[in-house]
Amino acid sequence: MPTSNLRLSKTLGALLGVHAGDSLGATLEFMSWNTIKSEHPHGIRDIVGGGVFSWPAGHATDDTDLTRAVLLAYRDFEELQHKVDTLAESALDIAKAAAEHSLDWLDGEWPGRKKGSRPADIGNATRSGLKNYRALRDPRRSGAGVRSAGNGSLMRCIPTGLFTGTKERRWKESVAISAFTHDDARCTVSCAVYNEIIAELVKGRSAEEAVEIGRGVARDADCPAVQKAIEKGESLAIARLASEGPGSKLPDKTSGYVLQSLALAIAALLDARSFEDVLVDVVRIGGDTDTNGAIAGGLLGARDGIEAIPERWLEKLQFRREFEGIATRILELHETAKN
Repeated sequence: MPTSNLRLSKTLGALLGVHAGDSLGATLEFMSWNTIKSEHPHGIRDIVGGGVFSWPAGHATDDTDLTRAVLLAYRDFEELQHKVDTLAESALDIAKAAAEHSLDWLDGEWPGRKKGSRPADIGNATRSGLKNYRALRDPRRSGAGVRSAGNGSLMRCIPTGLFTGTKERRWKESVAISAFTHDDARCTVSCAVYNEIIAELVKGRSAEEAVEIGRGVARDADCPAVQKAIEKGESLAIARLASEGPGSKLPDKTSGYVLQSLALAIAALLDARSFEDVLVDVVRIGGDTDTNGAIAGGLLGARDGIEAIPERWLEKLQFRREFEGIATRILELHETAKN
């Protein structure tokens, strides 16, 4: 039985929504809302590269690169399951595979990079976690610690929401994949919430229904901080933030704090405008624009499907064809397993 066209569209939309948001936002990374308003009064509507790291247009930053690392882990797992025809305990195995691929990225064993070169951009918790993992080779013990609540695991977590079939697996794998770098509960639970929302959007749930189900994950995890972030997202208006600035609504000026990125992504998902209009405005808000764009772009792509992403953006994305190929293959394996 072929993979349903709707599921494939939403899966590809989610993965390439991360990539598109990352590449769009890379141009304005670390710029304040005031600077963006002065230099780009209406934001930017094309993927043009540049920014503080002089990215080529459409090149992956750490957001998409580390999403790729997690995606490769799911590819490895699914191919293995297909060969041996048995379902093993997956969470830690996939976390270890994701950590190994992430270590390859850190060490320059990566497409588009000179062999042995270091990443141009890497968060502190990600660097610390991967160095710990290199020494310990145990993803359960390598995290940067409970005071590190950056958005570096939320930005990469989306393959779990796309390629796991049960809520129990999504929870286990979301937490395990986050924790090899970001083991603070604000991060692990945010990833679990995000992935449950993604899974429900891919099934065809409305944005509002999916957010409510995600809220239930935070409630079950007894994590009030994440519940408050969801509520915050429901209260924010992306268009207003983009036109008037973050102000007191986002007092830490769209930093890399995981709960702020989650709130912005929820607000973006609940914004009924087009994929392009919402994502342009997310980036206009300023700050950690590539990561906020990536996280919001994943939700919007799962909501609207790949057809909603402008072709002029898609054609520039570094990993477009690879992501399409891997995602299609995994979904085909799922269909084979069901039959």
